[in-house]
Amino acid sequence: MAIEPTIPAHEHVYRTLRARVMHGEMEPGAALTLRGIGAEFDVSMTPAREAVRRLVAEGALNLSASGRVSTPELSNDRIEELACLRAILEPELGSRALPRVHPALIERLEKINAVIAEKIVKADATGYVRANLEFHRTLYLRAQSPAMLALAETVWLQSGPTMRSLYSRLPRKQASEKHRSILAALRAGDEPALRVAIRSDVTSGLRMLLA
Repeated sequence: MAIEPTIPAHEHVYRTLRARVMHGEMEPGAALTLRGIGAEFDVSMTPAREAVRRLVAEGALNLSASGRVSTPELSNDRIEELACLRAILEPELGSRALPRVHPALIERLEKINAVIAEKIVKADATGYVRANLEFHRTLYLRAQSPAMLALAETVWLQSGPTMRSLYSRLPRKQASEKHRSILAALRAGDEPALRVAIRSDVTSGLRMLLA
């Protein structure tokens, strides 16, 4: 895999692996090796080790006492904790974004939601997770709250592989229908309804794993 010439090798490896984990391209508990990462990206062990170190620090990867590197396998307690964090952070981000929402943004969100529906029909788990996060990030960027958004993205990162596993349990069209409630609240400028819709959307999926 060619490395972008404008960024250091370790940064390229980090960004690529981070996106894979966040978008559920890797199953929970999937193992990685520094040798394998180095071979894939055509880099030495040093950039591979630095990228893994950063991802372990973010909770995107686990490092066992024996040195085994793998994607997270979340316990029920951990799933509940991440669901609670999303319930706290994301309604607030939506509320802060609401005053800056405009018709073009709502149209953009509607298009993303149509893509989500297509991914569900096509049984494209990775595409579903990626488009779902794009829907939320596109809205939350309007909040102009970078620290809060960074915290939300860390939660998404830690739950990416689990969200992939969750996909197989989702009722058809559930995600896109919940997003329609968010869109309705945005059109109405209804902040309380928006908070309720976002909280329902971001917690129902993870908590389904606890049922």
